[in-house]
Amino acid sequence: MLFVQKESGLFYDKIGSEYRMMRLNMNRNNLEKYIIDRNQVKIMFTNSILTLSVLTSEIIRVFQDRGCNNNSYAIEENKTEETSFEVKKIDDHLELKTSKLIIKIYDDEKVDVYDEQENPLIIDYRGNRIPLDRQVDASHQKLAESEGHDVATSTEKNSHYYELVKKLAADEQFYGLGDKTGFLNKRHYAYENWNTDNPEPHLESFTRLYKSVPFLIGLKNNHPYGIFFDNTYHSYFDLGKESNKYYYYAADDGNIDYYIIGGTSLKKVVENYTYLTGRTPLPQKWTLGYQQSRWGYSISAEKVEEIVDKMRKYHLPCDAIHLDIDYMDGYRVFTWRTDTYDDPKKFINKLHKLGLHIITIIDPGVKKDEAYQIYQEGLQKGYFVKALNGQVYVNKVWPGDAVYPDFGRNAVRKWWAENCKFLVDLGVDGIWDDMNEPASFNGEIPENIIFSDEDKKSTHGKMHNVYGHNMAKATYDGLKKASGKRPFVITRAAYAGTQKYSTVWTGDNQSLWVHLQMMIPQLCNLGMSGFAFAGTDIGGFGADTTPELLTRWIEAAIFSPLLRNHAALGTRSQEPWVFGEPTLSMYRKYLQLRYHFIPYLYDLFVKESKNGLPIMRPLVLNYPNDPKVKNMNDEYMVGTKILVAPVVEEGKDFRAVYLPQGKWIDFWNNVTYSGNNTVLVNAPLDKLPLFIKKDTILPWGEVKDHISSQPDEKMIFRVFGEYGNYLHYQDNGTDFAYKHGEYNLYEINVDGNRASINLKKHGYEPVYQRIELRTIDKKIDFIFKDQKYLQI
Repeated sequence: MLFVQKESGLFYDKIGSEYRMMRLNMNRNNLEKYIIDRNQVKIMFTNSILTLSVLTSEIIRVFQDRGCNNNSYAIEENKTEETSFEVKKIDDHLELKTSKLIIKIYDDEKVDVYDEQENPLIIDYRGNRIPLDRQVDASHQKLAESEGHDVATSTEKNSHYYELVKKLAADEQFYGLGDKTGFLNKRHYAYENWNTDNPEPHLESFTRLYKSVPFLIGLKNNHPYGIFFDNTYHSYFDLGKESNKYYYYAADDGNIDYYIIGGTSLKKVVENYTYLTGRTPLPQKWTLGYQQSRWGYSISAEKVEEIVDKMRKYHLPCDAIHLDIDYMDGYRVFTWRTDTYDDPKKFINKLHKLGLHIITIIDPGVKKDEAYQIYQEGLQKGYFVKALNGQVYVNKVWPGDAVYPDFGRNAVRKWWAENCKFLVDLGVDGIWDDMNEPASFNGEIPENIIFSDEDKKSTHGKMHNVYGHNMAKATYDGLKKASGKRPFVITRAAYAGTQKYSTVWTGDNQSLWVHLQMMIPQLCNLGMSGFAFAGTDIGGFGADTTPELLTRWIEAAIFSPLLRNHAALGTRSQEPWVFGEPTLSMYRKYLQLRYHFIPYLYDLFVKESKNGLPIMRPLVLNYPNDPKVKNMNDEYMVGTKILVAPVVEEGKDFRAVYLPQGKWIDFWNNVTYSGNNTVLVNAPLDKLPLFIKKDTILPWGEVKDHISSQPDEKMIFRVFGEYGNYLHYQDNGTDFAYKHGEYNLYEINVDGNRASINLKKHGYEPVYQRIELRTIDKKIDFIFKDQKYLQI
């Protein structure tokens, strides 16, 4: 209960059974009074109200109601923890203080953020925006635009519904934002959040792609912070492109709704963000294996089986085959063609016996066909989005005239989830959601088309950026219910929080060296944006690859969590055997390397599911105070112990590798290097520069043609150095039994000549019967006997 006595400047709030009196001097500018209600501080200005909500000591929400439905698709469940904070009036501002953050609120709704040591993090800019000087007057602009030149981008317009302008420090870097094109550090660039299917070659000048993840990570004078703008409307970031004095976020509609995310390190900022929006769940183990795909494989069972036969013939480890749109009956979703597939279930079962899993694509566009059950059922139940005249909205995608499920409604998501059972019953192991920006061939879907925002009517303008998110959620729920296994969903379009339901890939890249180069910053920024399970189309989706590009791509991507080779219909084939030798042998070499490292990747996913930290990450995440890694675009790390420095330029057979602090061991020859140093490394076409931090222990899996569903009887651990400890995880790799304690933890310790293995947690059968430790010059064997490991 709240009592306000404005005339006297006295304000009371009731907390439990106590009353507290607050006096706030009335001033003639804007800030008039404030009220505390549990974890919320409501601040009244002359013409508006701003509400700050304390979720944790490091997460504070800033909200202003502008009449939009206040529903978050990124954040589920209550994330508020009981947190101590204080609010007081100090001179010309109001101060909200937790143990980790200080928020200062001034007149004119100015909000400044500091860490607990008063280091500035996010400071409102007090000046005016100054548009870029493009040296073009109105007549020249029309002339330039008539030839197709982009004279002024939409990020620069001054007619946004609202904008939040922040002061920019000289030493301030920006990361995150999902998989925007370009480089790791986003400073000096501008971007849009509007999910877009653009088939042209993706260049650093692109301001938008398939995903909208409005989570910005800043590093100001080595002090980290995050800002998550939870607004699904078309929005914009200018990160110092317009001026070195400020950066800004703007939106075309919606409430002002953003989260200040603190943290003592970049890692802690990412942990806090993924606490808020969710973390990638532990995947099935086989999904970390190699996956082969091509638009065109699925035209017939014989073609798919031919690919599988060659994978096995050439001893190429592989765990999944993806079927593109050709497997469907006339591109009708939740159907399977029968002209080139006699018995789809029998066909899938045959591949299962060979150790292959099947992933089928599904698009949201439902064919307009009176004889088609899915269309008829959705039509009768009112499950498709509508035009302003109340009629079902029709556009075109692969099946021709098509309608769009209204995924913003829970009933529609449930209906879609139930239809996934058709594929699961046939034996399908995962679903690939595509074209879900949503894409349309007959012009863009107008922003005023009627979509649903849960139980309220809304518009395409608001629901566009979460369309793919809601489709992925429906698919995840459908797979989970129908199979009982950990769902494997892949989505092209996404919003913040989609990582809870789906892995992602960077969309329709091309067989270009610049796209190979861009893979590293794209996947690293996706990882820091919560998407721990991500990959690119190896070799490039569009255009024609070359033997050298394909080889360098598989090397560079070999530690990317999603490892899929995918190409477009009409491009040259790019399966590993197409180019003959030596390409085939080099490709096989790195697939085998991948399978050795799968137990380590799986261990990283176990950790990620608890802390949200990515598997593939930029060096700056591990070494945020090292100035040499803040703009590092051509190296990455796998966890904290592996450094990968791919060759991403044509014709190069050597490269400089920067090694951060510590001692580093060359994986291939065991030479040790000191960190804070750049070394020149020979890198012929068959070599990926790869370094392991000294005194590291890593699990080393056995190479097989696929990841077996049968438990391993033996595990090898490699010791890089003389010391180390490691905690290894084991479960059945398939279902949710691990959530009920059915898993094992193995603690490995090496101290010079002494070694020990401790079964720290035993909830899964069977355990490894043998464990082998391999150092540089010797092997140590252990056997499991009497519920413990004995050295033999």
